[in-house]
Amino acid sequence: MLRISEIKLDLDCDFHDIEDAVVKTLKISKNRILKTEIFKQSVDCRKGEVRFVFTADVTVDGDEDRIIESLNNNRITKCQKYEYKMPQSARKSTLPPVVAGFGPAGMFAGLILARSGHCPIIIERGRDIDSRTYDVNNFWTNRILDETSNIQYGEGGAGTFSDGKLTTGIKDSRCRFVFQEFVSHGAPEDILTNAKPHIGTDKLKETVKAIREEIISLGGTILFETQLTNIIVANSFIHGVTVKDKYGKERDIETDALILSIGHSARDTIEMLYGKGINMMQKPFSVGARIEHPQEYINSVQYGDFKNHPKLKAADYKLACHPPHGRGAYTFCMCPGGTVVCASSQKGGVVTNGMSEYARDKENANSAILVGVEPADFPTEHPLSGFQLQREIEEKAFRLGGSDYSAPATLVGDFLKGQKSTKLGSVKPSFTTGVTMGDISEVLPQKVVNTMRDALVQMDKKLKGFAMDEAVLTAPETRSSSPVRILRDEFYQTNIRGLYPCGEGAGYAGGIVSAAVDGVKCAEAVLSDET
Repeated sequence: MLRISEIKLDLDCDFHDIEDAVVKTLKISKNRILKTEIFKQSVDCRKGEVRFVFTADVTVDGDEDRIIESLNNNRITKCQKYEYKMPQSARKSTLPPVVAGFGPAGMFAGLILARSGHCPIIIERGRDIDSRTYDVNNFWTNRILDETSNIQYGEGGAGTFSDGKLTTGIKDSRCRFVFQEFVSHGAPEDILTNAKPHIGTDKLKETVKAIREEIISLGGTILFETQLTNIIVANSFIHGVTVKDKYGKERDIETDALILSIGHSARDTIEMLYGKGINMMQKPFSVGARIEHPQEYINSVQYGDFKNHPKLKAADYKLACHPPHGRGAYTFCMCPGGTVVCASSQKGGVVTNGMSEYARDKENANSAILVGVEPADFPTEHPLSGFQLQREIEEKAFRLGGSDYSAPATLVGDFLKGQKSTKLGSVKPSFTTGVTMGDISEVLPQKVVNTMRDALVQMDKKLKGFAMDEAVLTAPETRSSSPVRILRDEFYQTNIRGLYPCGEGAGYAGGIVSAAVDGVKCAEAVLSDET
């Protein structure tokens, strides 16, 4: 099969135009083209012209090598249709492997283990997705926070209440497997071809349930409202776990393989593991705020005269800069036509995140503006000191917002002038528990504030109007990644054998896809049975 990249066509093109472009590029007769499939599709809105850009996979009649050699075109390469091959299990133990956490990492680890016939036991401190949705909506409406069932905890993990965003920077063939599995479990097929794929919070919920049902059908067990409270260790090997159910009753589960896919907000669990002697280290993370603009404005800037074209969806952006004083800043988890949500998981703290449904049809666009925070910025040298910094910021935001889970917000114009906002402008903030106008610089570290001010000015040069006076900044964004890494070796295990730290919470992933891939890799490591 041949793969042709950079096929640029007008917005009004159809599949026949792609086929014609393939014939023209390969310089062979049309009857030699046996099959053409779109592998990737993106929108190029640079230089004032908006076009679709396709990558196509083509099956031809003839010698592929000869065709490539004759054309000498670096846009044409050979490829093979990807198919994930289940690893052959070498695991001899009759004990069930345990997976702690049912976010992307835990879901895919559990799926691989279940398909291998090992009947995993999956424990999740939060509730099933339907119950969790009720709890989240109750929090947003009545400001009653359930510390075990919220944006961070529960079936599907934190990513379920974001955008179902599947963009990733990792280069691992298993990414394709993750996409394929999402589609086979109900996600829209366009995630296989969209260069910036997303499922949407609304559709991801049903996909997550379908994955759960398959795991159970294969003999797996999923225990919701069940928290990991202890690990049982002897001679540096894991021998079991202690779990606590919703009634507070504890029991032991015997196992010799524990995959820790607990997410980046399970601070109490990580503290317990540290107390058991698990090797950990401080890890850089990022801090900032959510910025909101009218989606119509983003569409106008990105698409220009094409902004109302029926084939174009809500426009997005991705910006980064490096101000002179040395700190990098970047936009993160951009949500076109989305909502800024309260993502708190501990009482007395405010956390922001972004969410979009599949249609991306809400009034505002939002994105995090984040600044890197290094271990040198942490309060102490303790491996878990990053959690302390997060808590301090989140608790300050809670107090400044009015101690009712409203978030502090500042207009960009006021933020750049270093002054407090007293009223809103034309942009209506979407934060799910409401905002209190004030000065977000009172919440964030000064180095972060200084960098954000410089970054807004620089980003405005790249995206005209990005720093518009009436855009809204809502703070804080503190949970973009974990501030700690649980150390593991080439066998994906810690200094306690049989313990496999996994995903975002362990410091090895950043986003749904990378976490899911890490879950697959950890499950493969369990099946390899190497120590």
